[in-house]
Amino acid sequence: MKKQNFPKRKKNTFKKKHCLLCAKGIYYVDYKNIELLKSYINFSGKIIPRRITGLCQKHQRIIANCIKRARIVALLPFIKKD
Repeated sequence: MKKQNFPKRKKNTFKKKHCLLCAKGIYYVDYKNIELLKSYINFSGKIIPRRITGLCQKHQRIIANCIKRARIVALLPFIKKD
């Protein structure tokens, strides 16, 4: 009995995402900059994780802290209601 040859699968190769804030040269993020912070929150109000946004660890921590501060000051909602 002859062994069947199946086509080989390609391994999952993902492009590494580069930090947009490092590329733009943004080193300080203010919690009052709502337009920037809104781009890192999904439709239900949760903070988007680093593996999806492509931010570096330093900027992800800064963005998360700024979002939390903006929520406390009531610039951003904790949850979005439909």
